Amino acid sequence: MNKIISIIIIGTIFIASCEDKNDKADAYGNFEAIETIISSQTAGTILKCYINEGEILQKGDTAYIIDTVALLLNKQQILSKKNVVSSKFSNIIAQVDVLNKQKDVLLKEKNRILKLLKDSAISQKQLDDIEGKISVLSTQIMQVKTQNKSIFEELKVYDAQTKSIQDLIQKSIIINPINGTVLTKYSEQYEIAGPGKPLYKIANLSEIILRAYISGTQLNEIKIGQKVSVYIDKTEDKNKKYEGTITWVSNKAEFTPKIIQTKEERVNLVYAIKVKVKNDGSIKIGMPGEVIF
Repeated sequence: MNKIISIIIIGTIFIASCEDKNDKADAYGNFEAIETIISSQTAGTILKCYINEGEILQKGDTAYIIDTVALLLNKQQILSKKNVVSSKFSNIIAQVDVLNKQKDVLLKEKNRILKLLKDSAISQKQLDDIEGKISVLSTQIMQVKTQNKSIFEELKVYDAQTKSIQDLIQKSIIINPINGTVLTKYSEQYEIAGPGKPLYKIANLSEIILRAYISGTQLNEIKIGQKVSVYIDKTEDKNKKYEGTITWVSNKAEFTPKIIQTKEERVNLVYAIKVKVKNDGSIKIGMPGEVIF
């Protein structure tokens, strides 16, 4: 019975020691996340805002809708200009058709003259005259087709402008690009948005990163992909443990950041590391953390 009691006491002490605040951590740091700032790509009044700070968004959710009236009016103007140019295009095609028909008539006349010329029924001058007329018509057709080419290029410019405006109209509906939590909302409904103006900041907090700092002598103890233990404050004298993975080690030394305080004397130069941790919701951006290798 005494042995059983002793085992229970030792086990309790061991568990408590695992949860107690760790005074011998190998590295200290603060948690951060990959934050993405979503900005407007068009100018206009914000008609709808569907997000709030702290809200979890899914990829593909609609976040904002920006007024597109100015873009639609610009698109209509370009389409009107395109229609005018298209009418010129049709006129030129009609001119080419007329000239080709005239040329066909002259070619038939030329064939008739060639037959008569074999029989010496007409003079060579009549053949020369008809060939001259055919040459003139061919030149006119080439000139008209040259005009047609410039108009065709102009139509291509209007098509490109129309596609560009249509793209901006689609981008006036702000679609959330990643799964994550809205950290900051910069713009509200009825405010004016502009190209490059931030609308909100979002981060995926399901996995969070502890940026910690180690001394040069500890570099040989770690490697990328290594599993480590990460601790955060649970109570005043207890820690909460997580499993983490080292994903990055800096190759340059730097001075210890002022926010990093340890119970040992701070070294002059340290190396930054990043430890990825699965977040159960308890870890917040900016919280301090400790690492044990």
